[in-house]
Amino acid sequence: MGEEGYLDLRTAVDTLAFVNQELESKRTSIQRLKFMLFGPKTESTAVVCGKATDQDPPKSSQAGNSETHTGQEREPHGAKEKQPKEKAPGHGRNGARNYPGADRVKVALVGMESGAPCPECPNGKVYLQNEPATMVRVKGVAPFAATVYELERWRCNLCGEVFTAPAPDGVGLEKYDETVAAMLGMLRYGSGLPMHRIQKLQHGFRIPLPVSTQWEILLEAAGLLLPAHVELARQAAQGEVIHNDDTTMRILGGTTNRKEGRKGVHTTAILSNHGEHRIALFITGHNHAGENLEAVLQHRAEGLGAPIHMCDALAANSVGEAGELHTILAHCLAHARRRFVEVEERFPAEVQHLLESLKVVYRNDALAKQQGMAPPARLAFHQRESGPVMRDLETWLRDQIEERKVEPNSGLGQAITYMRKHWKELTLFLRESSAPLDNSAAERVIKRAIMHRKNSLFYKSETGARTGDAFMSLIHTAELNGAQPFDYLVALQRNRALVEENPEEWMPWNYADSLAGLALAG
Repeated sequence: MGEEGYLDLRTAVDTLAFVNQELESKRTSIQRLKFMLFGPKTESTAVVCGKATDQDPPKSSQAGNSETHTGQEREPHGAKEKQPKEKAPGHGRNGARNYPGADRVKVALVGMESGAPCPECPNGKVYLQNEPATMVRVKGVAPFAATVYELERWRCNLCGEVFTAPAPDGVGLEKYDETVAAMLGMLRYGSGLPMHRIQKLQHGFRIPLPVSTQWEILLEAAGLLLPAHVELARQAAQGEVIHNDDTTMRILGGTTNRKEGRKGVHTTAILSNHGEHRIALFITGHNHAGENLEAVLQHRAEGLGAPIHMCDALAANSVGEAGELHTILAHCLAHARRRFVEVEERFPAEVQHLLESLKVVYRNDALAKQQGMAPPARLAFHQRESGPVMRDLETWLRDQIEERKVEPNSGLGQAITYMRKHWKELTLFLRESSAPLDNSAAERVIKRAIMHRKNSLFYKSETGARTGDAFMSLIHTAELNGAQPFDYLVALQRNRALVEENPEEWMPWNYADSLAGLALAG
């Protein structure tokens, strides 16, 4: 061929390889976009690998085709139908016991006494039953009710003095009491309802509540809630396992603390597992998740061991590992798994192998939770049952690249490279007893901020963002710990002096005890 011919051929081959890499990259990007927009509702192994669908019953891939799009034959006509699945708790009709917040009215049966003769038979006697019959009646009411007290006035026709009837007992001095701020917080930051929609809703009930008034009430309440919010952040810093994640946000009026070169605004969700309690924090601003977590960890007590920090592998989510802010880093296995799911169409066999392996690990973790294993027992269980699976998977990943079974720059090759690069952090659950498998808990928490963004689009100012962060943090933490967020917000406002003096006694998990103590003392 000669030197010149060889160089021409080599250039042509290199060019072809480069073009193939670029096409593969574009195909992967397009496939990822298609998966995000039109992909299945779940990423279960059966759905991704084509053994099942997220639709029930499955649809055929083409009209008249005798097979479903999964390749499985249709059941013959007259085959036994599948039994319907049991409804999950919370679905279906609600009985009287499902209304713990409803008013209870006892209705006596007139004319009945214990041991009295039965009205229907001559020899029987009637006795009171332990369980009463129940009737549930639900009424629609406005979120904010109002009462107008018309105080009678008398005037002396000689001196002009006016005498006004006093307000009834129990009527407060303020026009809007603590329940209004609590309800506004629940609607605005708990359910994502914009203020103008609340105003329109109230207008329909002929009880006006303008947007400007709503904001004044929320701003004042946020100041009263501040001690509890600060204490919540301090408690979160003491957690043993801490998750964090970011989502984009917008502050319409701009910010005054913009970092050099940064224009983007984020809301960080931090979920801290502190003993038996779970704490959710929301922080909005230019800082990324790692920087916000670092600021929270500044309040961590001296002498505590390094917490486990679960996040995805973005550098913006990590904190410094020097000195007192050292954390034990764990990365999200679900993020690594999703990279394979996105390229399943072009590499079905390889992707199925990985998903089946991880399916065993997740099944083991679910079994450990179902059996209520303590962290040390869970660790030993994973080491025994999941350890061999992960070791085999690591060998398989290495062989795909080193034995040139997969092109490193292909979509599958990039997914494998990502998983191998973060293998230590992805497998922390095999070395640390409390390490979770993924960051799904933080992603569930951050949906609160995403819901607010979808409904309201933005915060108007930095003050509005801080107010929203405080309400979201308190509301969601109360829900995570089984407390009623509305009652909790009301209690914090009505006992503001005590909360400011001892905020640690007014957390969502112990405020009820503090209220009970006040009732006994009073």
